[in-house]
Amino acid sequence: MKTFLIILLLAAASCVSAQHFPYTPDPDPLVRQNLETWQDLKFGFMMHWGAYSQWGVVESWSICSEPWCGRDGADYIDYVKRYEALPQTFNAEKFHPEKWADAAWQAGMRYVVFTTKHHDGFCMFDSKYTDYKITGKACPFHSNPRADVSKHIFDAFRHKGFRTGAYFSKPDWHNEDYWAPEWATPDRCNNYDIRQYPERWQRYEDFTYNQIEELMSRYGKMDILWLDGGWVRPDSTITDEVRSWGYQLRPWGQNIDMGRIAAMARRNQPGILIVDRSVHGPYENYRTPEQQVPGSVLPYPWETCMTMAGGWSYSFNPNYKSSGQLVRTLVDVVAKGGNFLLNVGPGPDGELDTAAYGRLHDIGDWMALNGEAIYGTRPVAPYKEGKVCLTQKKDGKTMYLFYLADDDETRMPSHIWLSSLSLPGNAHVRVPGTQTEPVMGKSRERLHGPYS
Repeated sequence: MKTFLIILLLAAASCVSAQHFPYTPDPDPLVRQNLETWQDLKFGFMMHWGAYSQWGVVESWSICSEPWCGRDGADYIDYVKRYEALPQTFNAEKFHPEKWADAAWQAGMRYVVFTTKHHDGFCMFDSKYTDYKITGKACPFHSNPRADVSKHIFDAFRHKGFRTGAYFSKPDWHNEDYWAPEWATPDRCNNYDIRQYPERWQRYEDFTYNQIEELMSRYGKMDILWLDGGWVRPDSTITDEVRSWGYQLRPWGQNIDMGRIAAMARRNQPGILIVDRSVHGPYENYRTPEQQVPGSVLPYPWETCMTMAGGWSYSFNPNYKSSGQLVRTLVDVVAKGGNFLLNVGPGPDGELDTAAYGRLHDIGDWMALNGEAIYGTRPVAPYKEGKVCLTQKKDGKTMYLFYLADDDETRMPSHIWLSSLSLPGNAHVRVPGTQTEPVMGKSRERLHGPYS
């Protein structure tokens, strides 16, 4: 696994031209300052973990009735009953979050986002508003001193130096004020008309508010509130993007009063970044393209969230991306001005796969040599040309050029042509780990070796 780096020391900076998008900057100076700091971190660690890991199935979605949600032909009612009983056998005896934090830090990751509750409603924190939780008496792990796994994950990562973020699902399919048992549940949305039952929806709003308040007030310093389930939103915010998700839109909105939630969160955690995913507006401090890297620089803060293997949660037959592919993705994201949030699904015993640790170790070896070209950088035109990506320090005095080698490449090519890059005549070029200075061409920018 090789991704080669050339450092260019410049006399002048390039500017990024921004196309207008409907992004709403936060008026709070502390939020803007924390957002700038978050953009410097570049690389984050995400974990999807819950009782579903015992089956090695996709998190939550197998209990949704939408046609694409498969259950291998199982009877739906029986399947849901067995799924909801999974906490009764969930016992993560090998749970040691310090090991996760050590591996992620060595990999160069600097912030963490953990799934405190996914759509199925099972809480990985000690909420007093439900018994459907890892600390509930029905779960054998509840008697473990580390049963409140969210607390111990946040503490372990925070102690290591990470910024911490709480993933929280706005929909809760276990809550009877979201999926009411009186009616069928045809899809992901709440299954009753909230215009006819406003008091019931108000109970759900309060439930959601109260659980988020627990996370904001009882789990130490929190830097990010990462809210998933973008179909729970005011009707006025529905866009073509939402319509493309393929579920049946309701004639009523699912407004949970984000203004009230945001105000509470920032009373408890001043300056916290709030990410109400896909709900473009004042409560989406940065955007989160999922499992993809945008084709160009975006004129707002953003983060690609992506799985290390095929899915978000633990699988018995994972298909891990190669270390080289993960490094190339990191570079591609950073070159376009984004952050990279890389997800791993812990197993039911509380341990990560050996292969996952291996990928983190490989990435860490690369970051140890090349991290200066990742942290605290910003995009610079032409961003990416062919197999070459660029970043620059915020002061514009140092540019970094990455050659994205394929997994089977072990040496740099003898020449690198960049038709869209123009360098000052007094630019100085060096390659980390070598004694030879590359030579720059004049007709168009060409760097030629040797490089090793």
